[in-house]
Order: sequence, then structure tokens, then C-alpha cells
Amino acid sequence: MADGRPGMTYDVIIVGMGPAGATAAEALSRGGLSVLGFDKARHPRYKVCGGGLSARIEQVLEPGFRSVIEQTVSGVQFVYRGQDPLLIESTRPIAYMVMRDRFDHYLLQQAVRVGAEIRNDEVVSVTQDSDAVDVTTQQGRYRAKVLIGTDGANSLVARQLFPNRSLHRAPALESEVSIGDGQHFPNATTILVDVGAARRGYGWIFPKQDCLSVGVGEFCQKSMSLRATFERFVKEARGLTGRTVPRPAGHPIPAYSEPEVESGEGAGRQFANGRAMLAGDAGHLVDPLFGEGIYYAVRSGQLAAGAILDHPHDPHASRAAYEAALERDILADFRVTGRIARVIYAFPRLGFKLLRRYQDVVQAYFAVLQGRTTAAQFLPDAKKRLKSSVNDLLLEALHLR
Repeated sequence: MADGRPGMTYDVIIVGMGPAGATAAEALSRGGLSVLGFDKARHPRYKVCGGGLSARIEQVLEPGFRSVIEQTVSGVQFVYRGQDPLLIESTRPIAYMVMRDRFDHYLLQQAVRVGAEIRNDEVVSVTQDSDAVDVTTQQGRYRAKVLIGTDGANSLVARQLFPNRSLHRAPALESEVSIGDGQHFPNATTILVDVGAARRGYGWIFPKQDCLSVGVGEFCQKSMSLRATFERFVKEARGLTGRTVPRPAGHPIPAYSEPEVESGEGAGRQFANGRAMLAGDAGHLVDPLFGEGIYYAVRSGQLAAGAILDHPHDPHASRAAYEAALERDILADFRVTGRIARVIYAFPRLGFKLLRRYQDVVQAYFAVLQGRTTAAQFLPDAKKRLKSSVNDLLLEALHLR
């Protein structure tokens, strides 16, 4: 087996070169550190994904990412089991649609341009000691001071270096429906969200340049009949009538959930352990309300890189800095959106009625997606507008069942 550069210890090795890995690699390389990134696939490569980026991405990426935007979204059409459409629009963009092959390749090229070394090779094991991290691939062995795992929902890094980490992945199915020069549905600037399409989840139709991304996801640990749920959603979606919908592909959604109490070595270390960090889907940094992951992958990759650059010779300090940054920028919001999700997905019919009744609250949430406020800042005002706390809404839902 061939070795990496003889005698060389990289500053950082990154496993997985999706949005989190590529963004971290760019920031670290730009900061002057030696970076080696691994991805088992050669980019550009197709990836099953809704491809929705909340508009706040503008605040964390350079403007060049606009070159790979497929559509700009300014409205959401909510339905319940395909009926009673409710269109809520914003005067500003709330999201951008991308195809992951083009978007991920764009981010990877930014990392390469500033000096990141990228290899198409599959990582088979990772170990660490007090001095370094060792990475074994199908083609060689490599060593680094720090490791960032950005290798997706089924992360090998998480399994091998965070053994007591207990988190679930939500099942999803998605298909890409070609429209060519045909008409988008609902339209090119509007996404469709069906809050009654799935058990504790939703169905979606996202407009791309020449196709529609159509899918269903359920934010629960297991789904006994997701394929039947997908087929029912397609049948009930008016905009898909007469269109050929290819067989859907499955993919997990590693939505954030509060960690279970674990014991043993590494217990309580969700995102950093020793010289290893997790970012993006590998860290389950996916919004529990809508399942948005790309923005949080990019942001967590940047936060991990920033923590390392601030403390390049102190893994303990960089670990603490990363965890503090996640708490400040991401996790506080996830706790809020998780509370909202538990109510809406447990009682979707009531949730849909509340959407119609309190459209101003939805408009206020658009400001979160636009980066003009946070979910934690949104919630107190929303509770005042609803004249009820989330707990009160849950009690109301129980009474109406």
C-alpha cells in the first residue's frame, strides 16, 4: 500500500468533499494550512437532494455561487394532501434552487484554487491518538494534526471516532421529473410544500432549470411504507398529472435531535472528540423543521475551519471554539425549529389551518430564511402573534383531535 507524502503530517485532513468539506478546505487553505481532502466520487457527480438553499447563504458565500443557481424562489404554496392551496409570497428571495453536481463542484473548485489537495480515494478507517490522526484509504495511509468528518449521513468518521453518538436518520424518497421547455409547477419562483403528504413530514416540489425535484420525507426513525406515501403524493399533486415520474431514489435526512444521554468514552461529544470534528450531515446538522442541510453544511464547515485557524496548535481549544460557535450560530435555532416541527408534524391538519390563519407569522419566518433574523429571535414574537405558546397549541391540538 502506498503512503502519503513521506514524513509529512498535514495540518488538516477532510473526509468527504460535499458542501461542508469543500467550504472548510477553502477556508483552511486560504488561511495558510496544509489541507488534504478525500472523496470517493469524482466531481462533478450526481447526488439525490432537493437542492434548496435558504437565501441567507448569500451572507456566508462569495457571490460567485450565483453562477450555479437554477431558480430563485420567492414564494411557497402550501397544500394539505394536494388540496386547498395557500400561496404565501415575499418581496425578496427566500431560497435558491441548485443541482448538487454543479453546486458541489463549484465549491470544490474554490478550494482547489487556493491550494487544497484533493484525492479521489475511499477512506476505510480513521484512528487518533494524543499526537495526530491517521487515515487509511484504499490507496494509502495519511497523517494529520486534525481531522474533519464531512462524509455525509452515514459518516465513517462518526462511526469510528464518535462510537457513543446515538442519532437517527429520517427516510426520504426523491425523483427528478424532466420538464424540458414545459411549465414549472407551481411556477418557476414558487416551491410546493404538502404538509399532509407524509407521516411526521411533508412532500415537496422544487423547481429547477429543466426539471422538478419531487420528494417526500418523514422525520421519524422508521417508515414502513414510504414508497406508497411517495406514490400517493405524486397522484395527489395536480401539477404532476400527465408527467412521467421516474422511480424515486432513497436518501437519509440526518435531522438534528437533542442527544440521548450516553455513557462511556466520548460520551456527550457530539461534534468534536479529541482531534476530530464533524460538520454538515456527518454531524446531523440538518434543520429538523424543513430538513434544510446545505446551508448548515456550508456554515458548519466554515465554523470548523475558523476554530482550527484560531487555535492551530491547540486541538482542545479549537474543539471548544467549534462547539461554542455551533451553539451560537446553529444549535440555538435548531432547538426552536425542533419544537415547531414536533407540533406541526404531529398534527398536520391543525398545522395547515394555523398556516392559513396566521400568514403573517409565515412571512415573519421568511425573514429567518433570508438571514434577517434568527429562529430564536423569531419565536417570541410569533408566540405573541399567535396569542399562545407552542405548548398551548399542542394542548389545543389534543383537544381538537
